Amino acid sequence: MTDAEIEITAELVHALLKDQHPDLAGLAIREVAGGWDNQMWHLGDELAVRMPRTEQAPDLQRKECRWLPVLAPRLPLPVPTPVRIGEPSARFPRPWTIMTWVPGESLDCTSISRDDHAADALAGFLRALHVEAPAEAPASSDRGAHPKKCTEGFEKFLQAIVPGGIAADVRAVWDVWDDAVAAPEWERPPVWLHGDLHPANVVVSDGTLSGVVDFGAMFAGDPAWDLAAAWLLLPSGAGSRFFEVYAHADEATIRRARGLAALKSLFLILMGQNGERGLPGGKPTWGPAGRAALDRVLTSSLGWPSPAQAPLPSRSDADHFKALAAGL
Repeated sequence: MTDAEIEITAELVHALLKDQHPDLAGLAIREVAGGWDNQMWHLGDELAVRMPRTEQAPDLQRKECRWLPVLAPRLPLPVPTPVRIGEPSARFPRPWTIMTWVPGESLDCTSISRDDHAADALAGFLRALHVEAPAEAPASSDRGAHPKKCTEGFEKFLQAIVPGGIAADVRAVWDVWDDAVAAPEWERPPVWLHGDLHPANVVVSDGTLSGVVDFGAMFAGDPAWDLAAAWLLLPSGAGSRFFEVYAHADEATIRRARGLAALKSLFLILMGQNGERGLPGGKPTWGPAGRAALDRVLTSSLGWPSPAQAPLPSRSDADHFKALAAGL
């Protein structure tokens, strides 16, 4: 997953800053744990240096630099925005970026205690983000499809988890997935998506969501891929308030989102398992977050009528959305 031939050290980062951005070279540099495509360093109090360490990382950074300045001004939570660009050089052969620092602690290492506030914050953020995307918005090659096209990956994740790795009834997990597969597709124009909302990509301060980071996966598509965050991020019981405030998810979208939340939960569990084994790319803190999310997926009680029993009410019917999300 990473290029082992490039060792990224504080000395290297300082040398690059001195060469290309000397006015910032005197700021303190502190490595930030985590990261997958990029290795991150906290620069001073308000900046971050992101150093790509996979082949795909430079393209992801270029995408962020192109689109975050467009999206960030209308988003109600802080997000990282580009400040400077580092050019490839003899010291480091890839482009790199200096971004604004989003303060807080990643959710995979802490918890939310202000449930309603966090639900409101997440719903407000996604309402602002999920607007129709322009034709030139990026697409995604590995996510964004209807759940029915992801069943092979779902099955592989489920089979890869060690026996006893999840407490849930495997049949119950499959039932959630099968329901998502049976849900109608998204037929409206594609909207802007973060694309990779999970506990390591949001930060928490004072018990609530205070920022969203890592937009490298952003693309235009089905909002269900982001709405899975209702189960992945929020404490039990907060999903009902989230969907009521979000107010633009119909029955089919919520069903797809719930299935995708199960898929992403399994991925988090698997990465946690790999981290416990010391395998490359493993993230020990993701396992507990994934298991908690999967438990929320399985214990939510949506209880809506099927399309064959009753037509879907208008999107403006707030009572309908409240009923759809009851029990989340």
